[in-house]
Amino acid sequence: MATNTFSSTSFELRSSLFQRSLENFPKRFRVLGCRSKQFSATECKLAKSYQVSNGHVSVPKNQNVADFLGIRQEQEVIQKPVQRLRIFSGTANPLLSQEVACYMGLDLGKIKIKRFADGEVYVQLEESVRGCDVFLVQPTCPPVNENLAELLIMIDACRRASARSITAVIPYFGYARADRKTQGRESIAAKLVANLITKAGASRVLACDIHSGQSLGYFDIPIDHVLGEPVILDYLASKMISANDLVVVSPDVGGVARARGFAKKLSDAPLAIVDKRRHGHNVSEVMNLIGDVKGKVAVMVDDMIDTAGTIANAAALLHQEGASAVYACCTHAVFSPPAIERLSSGLFQEVIITNTIPVAERNYFPQLTVLSVANLLGEAIWRVHDDASVSSMFK
Repeated sequence: MATNTFSSTSFELRSSLFQRSLENFPKRFRVLGCRSKQFSATECKLAKSYQVSNGHVSVPKNQNVADFLGIRQEQEVIQKPVQRLRIFSGTANPLLSQEVACYMGLDLGKIKIKRFADGEVYVQLEESVRGCDVFLVQPTCPPVNENLAELLIMIDACRRASARSITAVIPYFGYARADRKTQGRESIAAKLVANLITKAGASRVLACDIHSGQSLGYFDIPIDHVLGEPVILDYLASKMISANDLVVVSPDVGGVARARGFAKKLSDAPLAIVDKRRHGHNVSEVMNLIGDVKGKVAVMVDDMIDTAGTIANAAALLHQEGASAVYACCTHAVFSPPAIERLSSGLFQEVIITNTIPVAERNYFPQLTVLSVANLLGEAIWRVHDDASVSSMFK
């Protein structure tokens, strides 16, 4: 067989002829015998089958150049993750995070979160998230500042680990009540916290029942808003309360839109409104009632219960106006003292809440019912991951 022969006592890949050839090779080729994945001509060896005893190297005329140099097409060595969705939990509400992961049929991601002696937060991801859609479940519930700092550092850790997208799943969004200026020299903390989450590296936010609608506009990144009312509505439907005996009550004027939507989904139940005058933060005084509740089961609807002053005063007024029973329904159970004493005082037939905020064992009382929003959040996460509509869940 005819051959092309190069006379040389030693064949060196540094020669200009072969160097120019190597520079034109596609990067998908690699040379057998390289000690590193990066293509290095000086560290590569010729295939022994082409060496001859007299020091000459012959190349068969019809032989592929890549085969002559001992080059083969590189196989795919980077294994792409089977599942590009990762869920990590902060320390604020790990039980809810576990329920969300169980609903989705996934395991929680491995993450190390600890505190230094001076209280600083340390976060390290213990698995790769490169190219993954990461969801961080962390409500900013009490202690609010601790949990907020932890969320920000978790976001930063994922950003530095080259996650493709980072979604902050915030079942309870703290600082949402500071959403506007009602007096001079006040801060709008809701906007500040939104900026912090954005600057930390979050690409999207998934929140549940934010206190006020305008807070949604404070984020410069997409935000999906999940409502906890479907879970509460399903539970109330199981109580088999007659529609003729039911009235939905808003504990203040600001919650009228929420209560109206709630009443519409309860067979267009009638609506009543408690007129409230607030004299300071966490201090309220009920003035009068708009609507008829006499002989009816009153269902009060709010987004959160903090000290329970508003809802307890409203319940006392409803009993004075002749309500046969009073139910309190809310998504976020903040339960700051003396909320438990007020809620367990006998004013309420039942207090229905969700687990967006973990309830301490000492805060349970006989009238308390805790419902899980894990299915709602899990379904919303799937839809965000699949680029599907989240708002259609609540139509």
